[in-house]
Amino acid sequence: MRLLAVSLLAALLASPTRSEPPEAATAPPIPFADAHVHLNDVEMQLQLMERWGATQAVVFWGGRSSNASVLEAARRHPGRLIPFASISPERTAYRPAWAQDDPALLAQLDALLESGEYKGIGEISAAHFPSAGFAETDFSPLGATMTGIMDLARKHRVPVMVHVELTRMNELGTLLERFRDVDVIWAHGGYTPLFLARRMLERHPNLYYELSARTWPRHPRSPDYTILGDGAQVWSEWLRLIEQMPERFLVGTDASHRSAESEAMKFASVQAFLRQLAPSAREPVARGNLLRLVGLSPRRPASTP
Repeated sequence: MRLLAVSLLAALLASPTRSEPPEAATAPPIPFADAHVHLNDVEMQLQLMERWGATQAVVFWGGRSSNASVLEAARRHPGRLIPFASISPERTAYRPAWAQDDPALLAQLDALLESGEYKGIGEISAAHFPSAGFAETDFSPLGATMTGIMDLARKHRVPVMVHVELTRMNELGTLLERFRDVDVIWAHGGYTPLFLARRMLERHPNLYYELSARTWPRHPRSPDYTILGDGAQVWSEWLRLIEQMPERFLVGTDASHRSAESEAMKFASVQAFLRQLAPSAREPVARGNLLRLVGLSPRRPASTP
């Protein structure tokens, strides 16, 4: 199935779409900034970025890495790897502190952010459905730990990437209202359907809808998590929403470096998606929005809390 997915995407990349001229069949990859990487293999990540046109990547720990190893990699590759600090509860060492709302965990995150080297917080999987090798997390976005994380984001003026499923969407909305001056990147957009994506973006100007895993031809958890109608073409309604609000969307791969084959599929899917976007929307979605959020390009005026 993964080989089929890669083949489908390769075929799409080799043929023009509605928003590009015929010569795009031989065009180089579209430059993009990857909003979502679990940095388990630095060399593989750098090779993938070179091959698929990723100029920068937000990186945070995965199953075989840590906050310290992510920061060390970013120090070795400044300007390319953008480190985020995470105390997400899917890590066994952190889950008991979430269950008890232990303030020591927030103090640990505060100390990490004090250096100024981490450019954001996340991924924080407050509410994440179970999957292979991943136990379910279900902590309220309005609990003391999550609100404490938002307080630290406000203090250090950094964005927060949260993974919150639609079962906790109302609480997420309240959190966004309470912290209107904190930029929140919604990992995978909570896998929400189109009308809920639009509703959340219209109601919450500090929310950014991140598309990692939504551009895959097939998602292992649910067939309706992809925004592709046939494994290759983005649904026209999704394209219309993204092109209407291009300043609110980010692309990502959700790379975790399990295999070269699986990671190539993820990067190819981003390229296939970007080629289908109208040229006017492509640059902000591909790079501009993320680079602004992490301070690598001018920020928009701050909203009033």
